[in-house]
Amino acid sequence: MNTAEATRVLETALICATQPMPMRDMQLLFDGALSADSIRHALDDLQSLWAQRGVELVQVASGWRFQSRPEMRAYLDRLHPEKPAKYTRATLETLAIIAYRQPTTRGDMEDIRGVTINSLILKQLEDRGWVEVIGHRETVGRPALYATTRQFLDDLGLDSLDQLPPLLAPSAGSADALGVSPFELASFSGLASALDAAPQADPLTADLPFDAVPAAPDFTPNPAPNPDPDGVLQNAPSV
Repeated sequence: MNTAEATRVLETALICATQPMPMRDMQLLFDGALSADSIRHALDDLQSLWAQRGVELVQVASGWRFQSRPEMRAYLDRLHPEKPAKYTRATLETLAIIAYRQPTTRGDMEDIRGVTINSLILKQLEDRGWVEVIGHRETVGRPALYATTRQFLDDLGLDSLDQLPPLLAPSAGSADALGVSPFELASFSGLASALDAAPQADPLTADLPFDAVPAAPDFTPNPAPNPDPDGVLQNAPSV
């Protein structure tokens, strides 16, 4: 098979793929006839071929995929005017701490944020496929260690954690004015910007109601029990 035909096959497979395609799947396309280096050259040719188009070929954590360019988002959003997913400050801060300090425990997160973290936040991040438990810290209670997943990187259009927004702490004055730590403020702002600029291959229309989680406090107290559920005291005759 010549280079042009191999590039054509690879282009077709990538366009039709519903998930990022790893190198091993690309090699299956050619039944081992093409080496990994040859496939990489074909991928380079495809990137050059699509360089001036509204769609680009990129490498993310799980493999290669076609996705719309950031400047096309304003037009594509007109086709899907539904309300975008909302992320509470508590959710973003928790996700940022895991992303920048992984592996980390729930206790570590609470120490950084200074408040108790609602277990629902961690469950939603796990259900969304963005974080997972990768082990347990060998200490009292063996707390779970959380880390981000390949899906998290794929949804942000990143190949590795090194491509996350740099964690630049703001001045102490600006952090103190908001009553948060420099780490908390920087990580929240950087990750929020990254999520907002995520590519259209996965528009981040979350299946989970992130906006249902209250921003503060991180928990909802149970309602007080009704002392007179049957209205006996209310309807009792006065004396």
